[in-house]
Amino acid sequence: MPSLRAAPPALLELDLTQPLLEVEPDDPIGKLRSRGKPRLSKVLRTLHDAGSDPKVAGLIAKIGGKIPLAIGQEVRAAVRDFAASGKPTVAWAETFGESGNGTVAYFLATGFGEIWMQQSGELGLLGVMSEVTFLRGVFDNLGIEPQFDKRYEYKHAADRLMQTGFTEHHKETATRLAESAFEEIVRVIASARNLTEDQVRTLVDEAPLSAARGVEARLLDRCGYRDEVYADVRRRIASDARLLFATKWSKPTPLPSKVTKAITDRNQPVVALVEGHGAIVMGRNRRSPIDGPQMGSDTLSAALRAARNDDKVRAVVFRVDSPGGSYVASDTVWREVCLLREAGKPVVVSMGTVAGSGGYFISCPADVIVAQSGTLTGSIGVLAGKPNLSKLLDRVGVGTGTVQFGASARMYSPREGFTDLDRQKLNTFLDEVYADFVTKVAQGRGMAYDAVHQVAKGRVWTGADAAKNGLVDVLGGVRDAASIARERAGLPATAPLRPAVQVPLVAKVRSPKSSEDPRALSVVTSMSGWDGFASLAANLGLPAGGPLMMPSIRLG
Repeated sequence: MPSLRAAPPALLELDLTQPLLEVEPDDPIGKLRSRGKPRLSKVLRTLHDAGSDPKVAGLIAKIGGKIPLAIGQEVRAAVRDFAASGKPTVAWAETFGESGNGTVAYFLATGFGEIWMQQSGELGLLGVMSEVTFLRGVFDNLGIEPQFDKRYEYKHAADRLMQTGFTEHHKETATRLAESAFEEIVRVIASARNLTEDQVRTLVDEAPLSAARGVEARLLDRCGYRDEVYADVRRRIASDARLLFATKWSKPTPLPSKVTKAITDRNQPVVALVEGHGAIVMGRNRRSPIDGPQMGSDTLSAALRAARNDDKVRAVVFRVDSPGGSYVASDTVWREVCLLREAGKPVVVSMGTVAGSGGYFISCPADVIVAQSGTLTGSIGVLAGKPNLSKLLDRVGVGTGTVQFGASARMYSPREGFTDLDRQKLNTFLDEVYADFVTKVAQGRGMAYDAVHQVAKGRVWTGADAAKNGLVDVLGGVRDAASIARERAGLPATAPLRPAVQVPLVAKVRSPKSSEDPRALSVVTSMSGWDGFASLAANLGLPAGGPLMMPSIRLG
């Protein structure tokens, strides 16, 4: 009788040369553009679970391209969890930033047991920088006067329009953000490669490095092409190892167990996952052709209500990745988070790459806030204003006829500047919003108003610094947030993390039964001076937002 030959072990492959998709598009165009792109949630789940599968023998990943530091930290931690099983993990790259900065890509690679690079590649461990483009000179030439005010000096969201260069406080913020990120990168690389931090800093100043110099400096383990990398890994684990994309792997479960598990899962308590991505707007989720996904307060509130009203949901992980936006929309979501806590359901926020201004506003009432050290957060402040296009319109010969009833009927018209009365009202609005923001942060974080004000004033912080000043509780990722939520709710470590009810951007839905039904979404539009700025910003390729908008800051 012929013997049954055991199936060869699997060697998981992971492509980390393109951005990991965190939010699943609902619209047809978004779905088409995202085809074939790896999903962050799937990658993290696979890396955390596959280490214990005896049929998985190792992990090999191609590294390269641009990735936000916070996402790189989350994936790196998951790779380390996989490596804890004792199975080999190998990162390889054709290059770490050919004629570009490959610092974060290399940072991610240090989470693997070995790092290979093609001989012709370049190790672009160049460090961290922040560049900001200022358009005030362009506006002056066009005859456009941006009229904005803010609370307070660190709220830099409109500085690109108002200034021709860094203000003292803007430069202070940008310097510390870059410095904090660089400190973390140097510390992790030094620990992973058995180097001192001074050695790493010296190598950064020497970069870009050749492959040979990278090996000599112990930043790389070996040089080789793709076929040589794969041949070496197969030699160590099994010559017949079958390749399997990590995004195609699933946790093996015998069929009878699957049926039992499905029945059990239907009735067991769960932790709900609610996700908020993009600029915060009123109404339902939508996608901007300039800014991508936008977080609608109606859609998000419906998901939070669904979690609150579901008896099986014992806690909520609220994933926030947003630069902020509408004050009113943010306040609407804030209220729903508060109601969840009042219902006795712990809320744990997991911050993504960015969770600032309105993104922090909706996070602050949570029981626990979790962020990566490279997350950009804070920006507790407010700005408002409009572009004054009157000179531009005069220059191109456009006239304006006006009929007005009400002293401030034209307050947000971009066709004229603010009057003294308008500015008085604008400043009253800014003071009220800022006081409300700081008060709610103080209540949610258990801090005194003055203590929050000292770390607010519109300033942006890295997650590492925010953890030191009380704005963040724990450094980690979404998996850490889920563990904390289970613990807070008294659930076992095996309790599932399930997405809460979400409504697609484009979908045919039945009529809602009540306003508590997640299908009951209203579309809210507003026409104001800010919308005029939004159109102008779109034409200039700038992000549009609202009073609680975080400045655009890129590190790396």
